[in-house]
Amino acid sequence: MAAFEEMGVLPELGKAVEEMDWMLPTDVQAEAIPLILGGGDVLMAAETGSGKTGAFCLPIIQIVWETLKDLESGKGTKSSSSAQSSPNWLLSMFDRGSALAVTPDGLLCQSREPRDWHGCRANKGIQGNGKFFFESVVTDEGLCRVGWSTAQAALDLGTDKFGFGFGGTGKKSNARQFDSYGESFGMHDVIGCLLDLQKGEIRFMKNGVDLGTAFTLNPQQKQMTYFPAVVLKNAEMSFNFGAQPFKHPPPNDFVALSSAPKDNIKPNPNNTSGSKGEDSKPMNNAPQAIVIEPSRELAEQTYNQIQKFKGHIKDPVVRELLVIGGVNVKEQIAVLNAGVDIVVGTPGRLEDLIQGGYLSLTHCRFFVLDEADGLLKQGYKDMIDRLHKQIPKITSDGKRLQMIVCSATLHDFDVKKMAERLMHFPTWVDLKGEDAVPETVHHVVVMVDPQKDKTWENLRQHIQTDNVHIRDNVRPGSNTIETLSEAVKILKGEYCVRAIREHKMDRALIFCRTKIDCDNLERYFRLVGNRDLSCVCLHGDRKPNERKANLEKFKRQEVKYLICTDVAARGLDITGLPFMINVTLPDEKSNYVHRIGRVGRAERMGLAISLVSSVPEKVWYHGEWCSTRGRNCNNTSLTDQGGCCIWYQEPRYLADIEDHLNITIQQVESDMKVPMNDFDGKVTYGQKRLNLGSDYKNHVQQMAPTVAELASLESTAQLSFLKWHMNLV
Repeated sequence: MAAFEEMGVLPELGKAVEEMDWMLPTDVQAEAIPLILGGGDVLMAAETGSGKTGAFCLPIIQIVWETLKDLESGKGTKSSSSAQSSPNWLLSMFDRGSALAVTPDGLLCQSREPRDWHGCRANKGIQGNGKFFFESVVTDEGLCRVGWSTAQAALDLGTDKFGFGFGGTGKKSNARQFDSYGESFGMHDVIGCLLDLQKGEIRFMKNGVDLGTAFTLNPQQKQMTYFPAVVLKNAEMSFNFGAQPFKHPPPNDFVALSSAPKDNIKPNPNNTSGSKGEDSKPMNNAPQAIVIEPSRELAEQTYNQIQKFKGHIKDPVVRELLVIGGVNVKEQIAVLNAGVDIVVGTPGRLEDLIQGGYLSLTHCRFFVLDEADGLLKQGYKDMIDRLHKQIPKITSDGKRLQMIVCSATLHDFDVKKMAERLMHFPTWVDLKGEDAVPETVHHVVVMVDPQKDKTWENLRQHIQTDNVHIRDNVRPGSNTIETLSEAVKILKGEYCVRAIREHKMDRALIFCRTKIDCDNLERYFRLVGNRDLSCVCLHGDRKPNERKANLEKFKRQEVKYLICTDVAARGLDITGLPFMINVTLPDEKSNYVHRIGRVGRAERMGLAISLVSSVPEKVWYHGEWCSTRGRNCNNTSLTDQGGCCIWYQEPRYLADIEDHLNITIQQVESDMKVPMNDFDGKVTYGQKRLNLGSDYKNHVQQMAPTVAELASLESTAQLSFLKWHMNLV
């Protein structure tokens, strides 16, 4: 099924849905499948019969199968076991909080939990005599504490007598005693951590400045083994134990941990999964996906759908289990012990098996709540919270827990609150609600008018166009509709590069209407730029391995620009993306919102620029009548003449979008300059907005008049009550 496979679905799954007479993805499937495959949390609202079960089951089956395949070939344990057996100093994959992620190289950690602290220690410690040093850098905003702890210390560094931390608020902490020390630190600051076991003291440096003694160790403490440690709340830090040059070297008599004598180094006793480095290999009773349904009937329905979807998935097979009441629990336990990958069940029986130790959540990758509003109305809120808390937010092989919530409406208050509480920057797939553009996105339109801008006539090198005018009489100086259409295609390539350079876009998502447009723009970038226009393509004609590799290159920032079609890009889950360019407006107004919603996520500012032709543009439009479905098609006649081309009217689509959003999108000139004063002053795209709310440093002064007014009103109310009471007496 080309339509499903274009979204990245396995051919075996495509074959199964074809046998079910699913000719095309439904709206909710077209939205949700790529998002889930892309690694994101998803909230879905759709009518009964809209295909939402397939929307989450298909991608889950695929990812579960791919994980099993990797484990079978030995890839699944690579990131965890090889990192932990490395001779280098690393952050431990195992001695860490459940919501703290460690990158496979073991040198960067992140926690996106906004309410609780989550900590981590290194895979090795130091003891004996000597002076030792490591360095850490704050790489994203949030709260953090870094320092040294023993193996028996709590991961919440500095809250017991075995941990010694220095926090971003400028406080040192030990045994829950927080005292002022040095000064506060934040984004990009470099913190050096010094341990002097000869003198018995712990010190810290900030950006190369020694802040003095923080803690003095008693003789007993000097004999202990100390591990580099960190604790985070919605923050990120990177570490250098000495394998790379330090940004701010320590005093000469201190030794980098990586250069410490072997006799001083001790392994972290907590740095084990209990399975000799094979923690990423699931136990038989530890499924990768848990799907909770509010009723037995719905659970059976979902289970039956999974069985149909996985019909052609082989080598290895994906094993599923239905867990509901009314069935002998011993039979379910026996199946769990034999091995299960996906569990579908009702809340009561699921929790019974989990609490009894028969079903483990240690390797859960997907936590799905179907009909979530129904589950909450039935009183399962606390149970959902309990299960979610037990599931590790990052698996030992570095995979993040994905949560998928389906509801009759996402505007249900309880569903909204649960999503805020449990989900990780979820994408809303709401086919009922109204589309809106986030406040963090600045979206503007640049009109491309070849009648005013004649520069296209003199461009010696320009973008290769899509050949729709190969049989038309197109020539510079002519004012025919075909010539102007060809001119638009040339100018859009030039304007796209101009937008990139004007805004110094170091990372951008670029949407083209067709696959051939993507290929042409990729070639043009390589023609007019070198490393400054490095790019990759993502569309349905690229092989799956190439698409996966290209996406990874963009995510790792090995290239700056990802050029893609709508279908290929729906599932992208890329944090902090600052820029997006619409080379052509989508003909579906809702797709405009989906496109520009790729930027401005996680409260970071984003700029979306749409290039809109002021004249009609002739474009390819391949339908069922096209024998090749667009592959190497050269029928440039219009569709009403039996061909595969139409006239695309972007001004009309722009009007539809504005009417849909009930706004007027600002137009800027072809120099691409976006006036910042229209957007609350200075903005740095990709960063959080500078003026959201009041400045916390002087919020007391800002609130003082309001507090005084409230106090006066309170006093007046109480006096009035006393007078009234005295009159009654």
